[in-house]
Amino acid sequence: MSAEGFLKEVQDIGEKFLLKLQKLPQAEPVEIVSFSVVLLFIVTVLVLTIIACSCCCYSCCGCDGHPDPRHRKSQVRPAAH
Repeated sequence: MSAEGFLKEVQDIGEKFLLKLQKLPQAEPVEIVSFSVVLLFIVTVLVLTIIACSCCCYSCCGCDGHPDPRHRKSQVRPAAH
């Protein structure tokens, strides 16, 4: 998929989302609840992803941004016969 196609797809999804938000005050309660559940799921996934990435980055680099030598990957070498 090209960059222009991806941007068009994101724009279409954004427009549908805004349209759905505009129609939400007149929607039925079931539709409001289902929309809220989907929105809560998306927000939860994004927050958990951010937390996971920040924890991983913190454990690898530490607070000052320099790699921690204690967490350096060691290479495994085959045993000599």
